[in-house]
Amino acid sequence: QRRINSTPAMPNLLKQVFRGSRRFQPVVSLSTTWIPNEPEIERTMPVITELAQIAGVKVVDLKALGDDRGRFVETFRTEWFPERAWGQIQSNRSDSIAGVLRGLHYHFRQVDYWYILQGRVRIGLADLRRSSPTCGASAVLDVDGTMPQGIFIPVGVAHGYLALTPATIIYVVDQFYNGSDELGVAWNDPMLAVQWDVSDPMLSERDRQNPLWRDIAPAKALV
Repeated sequence: QRRINSTPAMPNLLKQVFRGSRRFQPVVSLSTTWIPNEPEIERTMPVITELAQIAGVKVVDLKALGDDRGRFVETFRTEWFPERAWGQIQSNRSDSIAGVLRGLHYHFRQVDYWYILQGRVRIGLADLRRSSPTCGASAVLDVDGTMPQGIFIPVGVAHGYLALTPATIIYVVDQFYNGSDELGVAWNDPMLAVQWDVSDPMLSERDRQNPLWRDIAPAKALV
C-alpha cells in the first residue's frame, strides 16, 4: 500500500528531545490517506452480467475481502452503470419479516440498484416496456445476503421481492422520491407469471390494489 502524508513537514517536532539524562522520541499524529495498489483494486472489482431473460437487468457479483475479523464489500459505484447520469442519488433501506412480498413496482424516471444486506429474498422481475425485445418476460432470482450480489433494475422493469427469511435490502435510486413515479402492477398477474411459488404472501394495502398489466391506464403504461 502507498500512504500519502497530508501533514506538512514539521522538522522541529521530529527532533529528538532530551530531558536530563533521559531521551524521548516524540510521537507525532499524522493525518494519512491510504490508497490501494492496483492488485487490491482489481480484487474488489465486481463481475457484471446482463440477465438473459430481461434486457438491461444486470447481476453484479461483488467481491468480498475477509478474514477471521469479518469482511469488507464495496457494494456500489456509479461508474459501473454508465448508461445513467446519476445526477441525483438516494439510498434507502427496507426491512421485512419472513413472508412479506413487496411489489410489483415500476418507474418511468428512475432505476434501482439493490443490495441484500442480510437474509434471503426472492426477487421478482417483469418487463413492461413495449419497445423491449423481452417485453412481457419475467424472472426470479434467489439472493442470499451471505453471497454478496447487487441487482441493477432499469426503468420500466417491474420489481419486487419476497422475504424468505427476515431480510434487509439497501437500494440506491437515481431520482429523489417522487410519488408520481411510484407505480405498480399486480404481483400475481397471470400474463407476467412471475414464479413466486407462494400463494398467500403478506402484502401492503397499496400492493393489494395494484392493477393487472392489461388494465393499466395508457398514461401509466410504458412504451
